[in-house]
Amino acid sequence: MTSGRTGRSLDRLASRGTRFGLHLLTAAVVATALVAAVVGLSLPARLPADDALGPLGGLARFGIAVALFALAQLARLRFRAAAGMVSVTWAEAALIVCLYLVPPGWLPAAALIGVTLAWTALSVVDEGRSPSDIIRIAGVQTAATALAVAVTTALGQPSLTAPTPSLTLAVVAGAVAYLLAGAGLGGFLLALRHGLPIGRPLLVALRGKLLMFVGNVVVGLLVVALIEVDPRWLLLLPAPLWLFQQTYRQRLNEDRERRTWRSFAEATAALNQLDERGVATAGVSGALTLFEAEIVEVEVVRGDGRWRRYRGDPGGQLVDREIAPPGDEEPEPEELVRDLFVGDSRVGRLRVRFPRTAVPTGRERDAHAAFADALAAALHDAATHRELRLVTARSSYEAVHDPVTGLANRAAMLGKGDLALRQLAHDHPVALLLLDIDQFKEVNDTLGHAAGDQLLRLTANRLGTIGRSGDLLARLGGDEFALLLTSVPVVGDLAAPMAYALRQARDIAERLAAPTEVAGVRISVEVSVGVVVAPAGTADLTELLRRADIAMYQAKSGGGNVAAYDSSRDAASTDQLALLAELREALQADDQLVLVLQPAVDLATGAPTGVEALIRWRHPRRGWLGPGDFVRPVENSEQLGPFTRYVLDKALAVAAEWAREGLDVPISVNLSARSLLDPRLPAEIGEALRRHQVPAERLVLEITETVVMSELEVIDQVLTTLRSMGVQLAVDDFGTGFSSLAFLDRIAVDELKVDRSFVLRMADSPKAAAIVRSTVGLAQELGLRVVAEGVETAAQRSALAELGCTSAQGYHFFKPMPADKIAAVLASMARQAPTNVLPLRVDGAS
Repeated sequence: MTSGRTGRSLDRLASRGTRFGLHLLTAAVVATALVAAVVGLSLPARLPADDALGPLGGLARFGIAVALFALAQLARLRFRAAAGMVSVTWAEAALIVCLYLVPPGWLPAAALIGVTLAWTALSVVDEGRSPSDIIRIAGVQTAATALAVAVTTALGQPSLTAPTPSLTLAVVAGAVAYLLAGAGLGGFLLALRHGLPIGRPLLVALRGKLLMFVGNVVVGLLVVALIEVDPRWLLLLPAPLWLFQQTYRQRLNEDRERRTWRSFAEATAALNQLDERGVATAGVSGALTLFEAEIVEVEVVRGDGRWRRYRGDPGGQLVDREIAPPGDEEPEPEELVRDLFVGDSRVGRLRVRFPRTAVPTGRERDAHAAFADALAAALHDAATHRELRLVTARSSYEAVHDPVTGLANRAAMLGKGDLALRQLAHDHPVALLLLDIDQFKEVNDTLGHAAGDQLLRLTANRLGTIGRSGDLLARLGGDEFALLLTSVPVVGDLAAPMAYALRQARDIAERLAAPTEVAGVRISVEVSVGVVVAPAGTADLTELLRRADIAMYQAKSGGGNVAAYDSSRDAASTDQLALLAELREALQADDQLVLVLQPAVDLATGAPTGVEALIRWRHPRRGWLGPGDFVRPVENSEQLGPFTRYVLDKALAVAAEWAREGLDVPISVNLSARSLLDPRLPAEIGEALRRHQVPAERLVLEITETVVMSELEVIDQVLTTLRSMGVQLAVDDFGTGFSSLAFLDRIAVDELKVDRSFVLRMADSPKAAAIVRSTVGLAQELGLRVVAEGVETAAQRSALAELGCTSAQGYHFFKPMPADKIAAVLASMARQAPTNVLPLRVDGAS
């Protein structure tokens, strides 16, 4: 593809080269024809004294041959192919008859004269062909005739001889040679003229002539046979020949119609592009194929009033360039020109130039109008899509850029900043500098808002020269700028990142303070800078901005221009709010909240008496979080319900898997006090048990001392309903409250869990040992299980066994482990003590 001045130069060079090659080949063909005609006439010829046509002399026979060749050209059919017109004539029939009537050597000269006369007459009456075109056509037909004569005479001598099978084959071979030579030379000249590959014009010409060729051979042989029998039979031929020609004309028209509509469908379908160039290119290519045109031009008017022309030819060359707005000049007879409108909006112009010898027909004018309308709609859609892309791009740009300075705005800073933090290591230090221009309001009030905007742009330009690769600079609004430093040096000294950030902040303040001129007034820009430094995984950018804002106001109030964030002066934190928002995403992700499980062990047998389900959070930015990092905020938020259902669902899924493996071990889940305020909780738990097909007694709900000390009626109702369903209840951290015994009198439970603080101190504290002993004794009196938590040493295990405690859990036995590993551990424990697994409820317990 070419465009502009270079494209036009190349186009002219290619055109001159094509014309030279065309003229050279034409000269060679014409010279061959003339030589064949002269040589043929000089050969000796034998004429009979009398034959079926009577005593015709040589001149009369030569005249008949000239007339037959001329008549064959006049009675022609034409069809358009490859940017030119292909003529289907009776030339093969005339050739066969002339081979019988006239000495073969005379035929090239007769063909040269007859074809020249016929095409001269056609040019005068209808086509207006140039002399060079007539000479080219006559030369091709004469050269083809000479080849046909050579092939025929090499195989036999049909002249003035009654037809025989061998002579018939020789004549047919000559006709085939004539067809191939004429179609080949004509197709080659047409391809050279338009820069096309030879194959396409040749195949089109042969396909269009094939049926007529067969008819020509049959008619020629029939005429020869009738002459031999009785020439008067020839009087019956005109009507059948006219009927045959009309039939073939109809077939050509139907084939042309079918190919036209198929090409029209393909060309209009190709217009389905999203950009102007794509539509215009498809329009040029489609019109060239559809109309078999010499030149197609698609001129497009753009939204700014400029015009661009896309010009193509059958050789595949496409040139596009800017043009002046086209005038209203009248098109040439061989051109079809149509302005492209969509409603009242002009979008361009379509110009199709046909061969000079083949002016467009009425059907082609209709097809041109229909294609132009489709092209207009496609160009309008492309222009609309382009405008939409520009508006979208402009909107997208404006959505993340400050209109005054061109820097990123607050929304972009938050989005890109959080992304930058997530891409850094969890403990990699980052620094955020928040700048506020001092006395900016006075500049606006004194010098005007235009001066204020100038000052903002000046500040933005200076800040842009300070940042390093990877840093993020934004104008947050008003006179506030933020700079996120992600390349803070990582060294062993924990104070080094803050020292680096403070140096950067002071350097920025000094550079901005350099005198400058705003609205003709020389001023010095002073700023207050708040600095915060934190590991990348400990806070999002919203939190860092909040802290930097506090530091900036510390700088303003402290008398200096730079201040570091002081957490002791921070009255509030948004970290928990951010954590809750991230938890909502974690509940949807299904791969962040992870269940870990810790078995409780029978101290006498080592068999599993239960498993406690614990939750961990694999946070994508903060790393691994334990329950202490996020459970308390969850309990005080609206996320408690979804969180509780999530953990229960995970735990019951694990219990269901154990049941399929034959493990009869209960699973414990901690339940928040606030969850028991929801009367719908028992129904939700019952539905979860049915969904996982887990018996209710396999689920143990651990409730805390907060619940124990509560006397709300709804809590008692919820616990009673759960107890009636078969769900087991355990009191966690038993012994730390003051109302535990009263609670056991109100609500029946199944298990008491001794708080780890007593277990850790019972070897050194008689008071802690007494609480453990009393709890174990109370459980035995009430028929309850008792589990000691936090066992870490063998000495603690022995002391618990001496006090009568039956079960314990802690790191001494097992650390919390993933769900995919604990099944094998439980199976091993059960195999070692198969008959000593405690029942889920002690017989007779209430």
